[in-house]
Amino acid sequence: MFVDKVQLRLIAGKGGNGVVAWRREKYIPKGGPSGGDGGKGASIIIQADCHVYSLEDYRNIKIVRAKNGGQGGSNQKKGKDGQDKILKVPLGTIIKKTSSNEALYDLTEHGQQVTICSGGKGGKGNIHFKSSTNRAPNQCTEGTDGGEEEIELELKLIADVGLVGMPNAGKSTIISKLAKLPVKIAPYPFTTLTPNLGLVEFDDYSRILIADIPGIIKGAHHDKGLGLSFLKHIERTEVLVFVIDIAAQDQRDPLQDFLTLQSELKSYNPNLLQKPSLVVLNKIDDGNSDEHCKQFKKSVSLESTPILETSAVNNINMDELKETIRELAQKKGKKF
Repeated sequence: MFVDKVQLRLIAGKGGNGVVAWRREKYIPKGGPSGGDGGKGASIIIQADCHVYSLEDYRNIKIVRAKNGGQGGSNQKKGKDGQDKILKVPLGTIIKKTSSNEALYDLTEHGQQVTICSGGKGGKGNIHFKSSTNRAPNQCTEGTDGGEEEIELELKLIADVGLVGMPNAGKSTIISKLAKLPVKIAPYPFTTLTPNLGLVEFDDYSRILIADIPGIIKGAHHDKGLGLSFLKHIERTEVLVFVIDIAAQDQRDPLQDFLTLQSELKSYNPNLLQKPSLVVLNKIDDGNSDEHCKQFKKSVSLESTPILETSAVNNINMDELKETIRELAQKKGKKF
């Protein structure tokens, strides 16, 4: 299941207590204090990992606790430090403070990590309280509590290419062909409810990460349909591929669908239309597609935006689509 938003309560580990202990060694008749310090409590660290693609691991978790530090021992033995707890999240995860909705961190690079809650300090053993006037101190200190924070993790996908289209335009079929990804495909109208991510591999072993963004409808920028839940995932894609059902199934108008998509993206974030883009007229295997393609190209004038005619179901022009996507990603600075 794809999860892109979770709320967590994080509690770092408490520091271990110091202890009161005495030396009882042979040939040292007067002994003396020897209580050790407590160990440091474990911190909670959030780390971005390119091998993690959603926040699913935290879907059923409300509270995350780190381990406490160990108690000190005799002979000045220090308690064991708690092992830091590392929470791995996808690239593109934003960490927000729940109380104020303030964005604290934005993790966009593999290995990038931040400490959200620091572990408590260990208490001091009675060895620290020995002085010239107090040769046998009978006191120690407790460890301090670890930090505590309530946060929200929100994921905005980072992909090289994003497939954008109305419901039932054929985006899932396209990504299944390009990335050899098993996704739900059916001969009846429906829309994907969660983004699909897949890697498109080329003969030279280079790869492009492609995202199938669930269908956008009119009014999506007002949170209609799946709305804002998935419009946000388009923000971080480098290249946009507009997938249009050129067969005009369900009495749809391909040109109007394209204009609606552009309008919704512009209303949500005008910068989205500045990204390199490609228009894919899908389902050309349909009998009425030729006339619809001519009308679309006649009505739409797109400078520097390629228009490809494809049939994902019958693998028509899919190799050409794959190479065109690669060229656009290279122009954007994608390194292979």
